[in-house]
Amino acid sequence: MGENLDSDARRRIQENRENWDARAPVHAESDFYSLRDRPAAARFHPREWADLGPLEGRSVLHLQCHNGVETLAFAQRGAARVTGLDFSGASLDVARRNAEAAGVAVEFVEADVYDAGAALGGRTFDLVYTGRGSLMFLPDLRAWAEVVAGLVAPGGLAYVMEFHPVLNSLGRPGVRRLDDPLVLRHDYLSGGPPITFDSRRTYAPSRRGALVEGATVSHEWAHTVVDVIVALGGAGLAVDVERTWETDWDVLPRWEGMTEVAPGWWRRPDGQPRIPLLYATAAWRRAGA
Repeated sequence: MGENLDSDARRRIQENRENWDARAPVHAESDFYSLRDRPAAARFHPREWADLGPLEGRSVLHLQCHNGVETLAFAQRGAARVTGLDFSGASLDVARRNAEAAGVAVEFVEADVYDAGAALGGRTFDLVYTGRGSLMFLPDLRAWAEVVAGLVAPGGLAYVMEFHPVLNSLGRPGVRRLDDPLVLRHDYLSGGPPITFDSRRTYAPSRRGALVEGATVSHEWAHTVVDVIVALGGAGLAVDVERTWETDWDVLPRWEGMTEVAPGWWRRPDGQPRIPLLYATAAWRRAGA
């Protein structure tokens, strides 16, 4: 785990790991993660696939991959070698079952993202991808970026698609009414203490109503888009401004009356304030670097 993390941060990461282990069986029975209802590739914004380009012949690493339903898409779209890494062993058990059921070859590795370099034996990848709902669980963004930079092959790309910090700072009280005021409930700027949640409910409920059992505590840290870009650049990667963008699309209907703009993708309707709900950024490792 990150060498510079203090004991408090390490404890919180361990509690997050236990919480994701406890979420795994609930998410495995959730419509949100059902591959019958929504193919793996449809879980990516169309612009993501445009940014990532053809995958044939390329190696892909998906960091913080959870139960692997998005990871499968890289293999299904022709990547030569696909690896998913996550710190939750219970989630990876589900991921391996998902890959087997889909008939694709994906390697899944259990490790904390800060330990990814050692866990992967120094291997590098043409594409290192981090998806939605990942960075807020990391206390040290600069240490994360250093790890990512070490995993990208020369000439390769690091790509992040993440919930926008505006959305995170609005809080998560459940589905809201469109006429409710947009009120910040948590820090937007980074540097403050983490937000701690203690709940048996999760964003991806089980079809039969099962709740999270046991480890219900989780912690999240605020990171702005600027923080992410600065961290990647500070780690020696070249940020790609053409692949840095925001969108008002989301993967959950967080407000009543949201419009479904594509299968499993939602946006606030016309006439409502347009706010960023997701953002993407990318950075290259220069050839020869």
